Amino acid sequence: MISFAVRMKFATEDRAEVAESLRALATASRLEPGCVSYIPHHLEDDPNTVLIYEQYRDAKALAEHRESEHFKEHAVRGLYQKMRERNVVNLVALV
Repeated sequence: MISFAVRMKFATEDRAEVAESLRALATASRLEPGCVSYIPHHLEDDPNTVLIYEQYRDAKALAEHRESEHFKEHAVRGLYQKMRERNVVNLVALV
């Protein structure tokens, strides 16, 4: 299993568009056969910062996600164009 969290910061004026992109991306990603979990959040004390918790069955499933048209449309051509900062934290389950 591959698990990680992506943290992205956006401008206040982009908040509605970012939320719509995240809804579309989450809906499509959750339908991928190798996607275990895809949960976008905004930080309680900073609504301009988004944290996406993602889990995939294996490296092949993650690669397929990144090659999907919905990822390219909503992440690469959408969110990535508006984000001001991005940080990825790779996770290893303890149990």
